Amino acid sequence: MKKTPFTEKHIALGAKMHEFAGYNMPIEYTTGIIDEHLTVCGGVGVFDVSHMGEFWVKGPNALAFLQKVTSNNVAALAPGKVQYACFPNNDGGIVDDFLVYQYEEEKYLLVVNASNIEKDWNWCVAHNTEGAILENSSDNMAQLAVQGPKATQVLQKLTDIDLSAIPYYTFKVGTFAGVENVIISCTGYTGAGGFELYFYPNEGDKIWNAVFEAGEEFGIKPIGLGARDTLRLEAGFCLYGHELDDTTSPIEAGLGWITKFVEGKDFINRAALEKQKKEGTVRKLVGFEMQERAIPRQGYDLVTADGEKIGVVTSGTMSPTRKIGVGLGYVKPEYTALGTEIYLDVRGRRQRALVVKPPFRK
Repeated sequence: MKKTPFTEKHIALGAKMHEFAGYNMPIEYTTGIIDEHLTVCGGVGVFDVSHMGEFWVKGPNALAFLQKVTSNNVAALAPGKVQYACFPNNDGGIVDDFLVYQYEEEKYLLVVNASNIEKDWNWCVAHNTEGAILENSSDNMAQLAVQGPKATQVLQKLTDIDLSAIPYYTFKVGTFAGVENVIISCTGYTGAGGFELYFYPNEGDKIWNAVFEAGEEFGIKPIGLGARDTLRLEAGFCLYGHELDDTTSPIEAGLGWITKFVEGKDFINRAALEKQKKEGTVRKLVGFEMQERAIPRQGYDLVTADGEKIGVVTSGTMSPTRKIGVGLGYVKPEYTALGTEIYLDVRGRRQRALVVKPPFRK
């Protein structure tokens, strides 16, 4: 298994380690997933996300290439801005979802899912008929996500950049903890606020130690992938391999807002997705809250009161903040209205739920 610059730190801290996307990653620490989840919601926690992939797209043809392979309108970006997007495939599905950073006028950074690095890279290379300069820097970039309402107070100690002046989905590049050229990005995957830090792996020790020292007074803790998943689910965020995959379209997934049919943007599979947006789809992604004590799990059927199958759960958990079962799943369009009563099939027992609009964390 691959290591991140922080693998030995996780082991020394007593983390439960497991393989994820080829990396030896911390799933949870000694305090457990619920405590870690609540730490991020109420304070500040640190995620090692160095396993994520990073591609540079550069040169005078960078924009033309990105406009073709991505769903969102990259032309709307400016240096210092970030955008959520996906790679549509040729069959109506999604190769991956990712972030696009406009670093400079003709220089962009794509941050892709760890499990899809090779697939995404091959996709970009195969479709680069524009001659953009592509560089896979996944092994040359480390990343920490410092998340929670107290993240700004912690990180502001370590940089002269005014973090309060970095709006959501924007970034600055500067000196952080004495390390130059750190990308400080107001993004994250928790719904709890905070920043993501990108830097060279050899600076990992220095940055990790500085962040934890600065956060000591705020009760900062390392957070594993287990709580990362429950946090993103409470926030209502899609996860590749659950809500998104090669067979799910961005229109079905409620990602029409990142699928821009603007003039002059002839992206991959545009015509089919545009047709879906106009005519509708045979299923749609919804959020739901259990009205009875039950925990939805990926793969459980969603049914009517009479037991007719109408969909399937893609993600589910017992909400650490709400203490109720919550989930995301695809259902037939006629069951998507807010307040619609649906049922979770738990080993043959039907448990009542209501369709709601995420986030689940109030």
